[in-house]
Amino acid sequence: MDEREFNASADAMLARIEQALEESGADLDFEVKQGGVLELEFADGSKIIINRHTAAREIWVAAKSGGYHFKAEAPDGYRWTSSRDDGELFSVLARCISEQSGAAISLADH
Repeated sequence: MDEREFNASADAMLARIEQALEESGADLDFEVKQGGVLELEFADGSKIIINRHTAAREIWVAAKSGGYHFKAEAPDGYRWTSSRDDGELFSVLARCISEQSGAAISLADH
């Protein structure tokens, strides 16, 4: 996957995450920033940062529980898995959000 394809695929995934967050009912604020960055902020001031990392061709998640790197499983970029433990992006993100918000949430993948 070349840089252009990666950026398009990662941006599509970030848009899917935005939509899932809006529909989740999670008690958090989020903001899309330039350069493929999605910043989630919780009531206690903690944050989760989700961003595309073009050089590595990965989506990175930084949360209180640690840092996670996800690679697209296929050129279409629909499913992203963790290089740490093969966890799927939406599942890991839902777990991190639940931990930081103190309320169980689930993210419906679109």
